[in-house]
Amino acid sequence: MTSTDITAFLSKHRLPQRYSSLVDQWFMSLATAIYAHQNKATSTVIIGVNGAQGSGKSTLTDLLVFLLKQRFKLNAIGLSIDDFYLTKQQRKQLATEVHPLMITRGVPGSHDIELATSTITKLVSGQLNVAIPRFDKASDDRYPPEHWDIVSDKVDIVILEGWCVGAQAQSPEQLTEPLNALESQHDPKAIWRQYVNQKLGDDYPALFDLIDIWIMLKAPSFDCVYAWRLEQEQKLRDTLKDDHATMNDQQIAFFIQHYQRITETILATLPAKVDYLFELNEDRQIIKSIWKDS
Repeated sequence: MTSTDITAFLSKHRLPQRYSSLVDQWFMSLATAIYAHQNKATSTVIIGVNGAQGSGKSTLTDLLVFLLKQRFKLNAIGLSIDDFYLTKQQRKQLATEVHPLMITRGVPGSHDIELATSTITKLVSGQLNVAIPRFDKASDDRYPPEHWDIVSDKVDIVILEGWCVGAQAQSPEQLTEPLNALESQHDPKAIWRQYVNQKLGDDYPALFDLIDIWIMLKAPSFDCVYAWRLEQEQKLRDTLKDDHATMNDQQIAFFIQHYQRITETILATLPAKVDYLFELNEDRQIIKSIWKDS
């Protein structure tokens, strides 16, 4: 059993009591390993958490922040690559200048990577009163700066989570044939996917190279993402008064096709590169873990 009471954490995230068994079996030892890394480090440790949509990466990030603060007395902060999305106006401009599909947030090219790297660099350098951007998915736009969070103290650990964190670009030849209906119907000339792939190869390494430790929650396949994303959207609906701010089942089925190509590439290539790998089954239960330093 853990020596840290996670009751408040379970309540805040509307998690069942059985989630505590995951903490006992898998995640407390992960937090302990991260603490050991930080204890040997000479500067702020940056952790990357990858997982397909709905895999539980945001919850894991919040849990690690909670455990590192409560049990190990470290100042940890969780960031999402989602909070560094371009504004709606910026994406509208990309949709006009590059391709209409760029209006949809999520894919590489829809993030402000310069803002992300500068924010993390400020945290690592020990700068005080660092502003942390936040994104409002209900309005599909970035919150104005006056509503951003402010980190006023020195940070020991930064955890960056995101579905495309750690992704690598494909070769031009791999982009030729459409992968799904979205690509064949809305991107027949491969303009959109070539742009996304170029941005991933040119811009994102500057962010990913900052990461010291890699964690992955590995889905069994992309097929699971639809069901997981449905559940994720239902949780969002429950927190909002306006149902029109969320997507219906058909919209979600279309939406996730934007991410299929990169997600499938990640599932095939990233597991061999991460430090801590947790393999999930279709019910998001961990069935196996692989630690490089174990």
